[in-house]
Amino acid sequence: MNRKTLVLPAAVGLLAPVLAACGGSDGGSGGDAIVVGTTDRFSVSKEAPAPLDPAYAYDVGLWNVLRQTTQTLMVQPRGDGEPVPEAAEKCGFTDTGNERYACTLRDGLKFANGDPITAEDVKYSIERALTIKDDSGVFTLLSTVDTVETQGDREVIFHLNTADATFPYKLSTPVAGIVNPDDYPKDKLRAGWELDGSGPYTMKAEVKDDELTKAVFTKNPDYKGSLKVNNDKVEMVFFDDAESMGKAIEKGDIDVMTRAMTPDQIQKLSNATDSDVDLIELGGLEIRYLAFNTAAPTVKDKAVRKAMAQLINRSQLVSEVYGSQAEPLYSMVPASITGHSNSFFNKYGDPSVSKAKSLLEDANISTPVKLTLYYTTDHYGAATKQEFEQLQKQLNDSGLFQVEIEGVPWDKFQPAQRKGEYGVFGMGWFPDFPDADSFSAPFLDKDNFLNNGYVNPEIINTLIPESRGEADRLSAVDSLTEIQDITADDAPLIPLWQGKQYVATRDDITGTAYVLNSSSTLQLWELGRGVSG
Repeated sequence: MNRKTLVLPAAVGLLAPVLAACGGSDGGSGGDAIVVGTTDRFSVSKEAPAPLDPAYAYDVGLWNVLRQTTQTLMVQPRGDGEPVPEAAEKCGFTDTGNERYACTLRDGLKFANGDPITAEDVKYSIERALTIKDDSGVFTLLSTVDTVETQGDREVIFHLNTADATFPYKLSTPVAGIVNPDDYPKDKLRAGWELDGSGPYTMKAEVKDDELTKAVFTKNPDYKGSLKVNNDKVEMVFFDDAESMGKAIEKGDIDVMTRAMTPDQIQKLSNATDSDVDLIELGGLEIRYLAFNTAAPTVKDKAVRKAMAQLINRSQLVSEVYGSQAEPLYSMVPASITGHSNSFFNKYGDPSVSKAKSLLEDANISTPVKLTLYYTTDHYGAATKQEFEQLQKQLNDSGLFQVEIEGVPWDKFQPAQRKGEYGVFGMGWFPDFPDADSFSAPFLDKDNFLNNGYVNPEIINTLIPESRGEADRLSAVDSLTEIQDITADDAPLIPLWQGKQYVATRDDITGTAYVLNSSSTLQLWELGRGVSG
């Protein structure tokens, strides 16, 4: 193959289909399992006893396991766009105020074990997530649900406590997945690695030392939904690091390599001219940011947070660590999303030591300010350490800060962050759905997953509800912009960069144009096996 990097253009988050050789629903299934590699790592622990329970999971990697098996009423279509019915035959608002949403289930739906699915199962699943109210914060995606009503076996009606034009998107997320009451207790999580549903695949987990090493997805013969499944079996293999994953695809042990490749791997694959491995570049909405525990003594005064926002040079950070694979970001809302505003640039302008010094002096903050930046060593890619070394250098070179950095494995990092043990910590975000609400409410609304002590009544009580009330998302821009401006002024979060998505595949694999959507949803059903060439 002469072409080694295929760039799939994105406009306002919509992926454009290109090159029949790289995908499409006509890909053959082939006889062998398609093997997909990832560096996501998940384990069962006291802090996370039920990683695959839809009422717990709130991580892009876990969701990418759940989406293959747990069916939702709605689904984001291939190529993105507005969500479409999946387990439902039809869904829609039945009032003008976006407060009553009704769905009719497909006829003959059943779980993979043969049990029929009824509207009562949908009601049970939604109410279960809201009852358990796990600390992961995933239940907040359903926070606008007041009551769930059923009419017969196939009609389910959601009565919302406030207008929510984004509700169809929320019904496409795994927390709204339909679970069997016989397998999932109403008031507690289902511990371990068992996963059942009515989606396109069934799943068998392979586990070693309480850690998931492989997920084997087998086509569900009883699946009824909107998705076309182009293969009979997919195996997802979880690697310790990007280097071992890269060696596996070079040897042909895996067929597809997903997140997280290193910048060097991406560059090498991009420059290759004679290889059996292709690099696919896709539009994406992944962001990275610094978050603060605003109750921590070191950063409780917002002058410290604002001084950091004033000093960080995003362009230098991206250039030094990620090159052309990322872009500086001046808002929690990515540039391609309706409602984006460069609020942090509008507030702080270019990096300035003198302005940062004035912020600290005006607040009577002694310098250098001593603090530690925490990051996870194994969840967002190998370049995270280099990224934090660059942030450390920028802040320390100002003379205003004395910064240490500390890397922590994800299985320790996540529970410690939720307990408020870190004053400043680095996080990544892959949106729940491609809308500005998914880049604001999860961090700033009541019961948000960060639990970082920051509360702004205007955002919670006025601006988020106002923005959700607008079915035309352009009409929500004023509220969304104000949310971003307040965030820039208070700096409970500091956006850093927005990244692209990359997938590497062996050249006999089809369907790669749609294997990831802009929200980083892994759509394994799109993959097929064609002819090498």
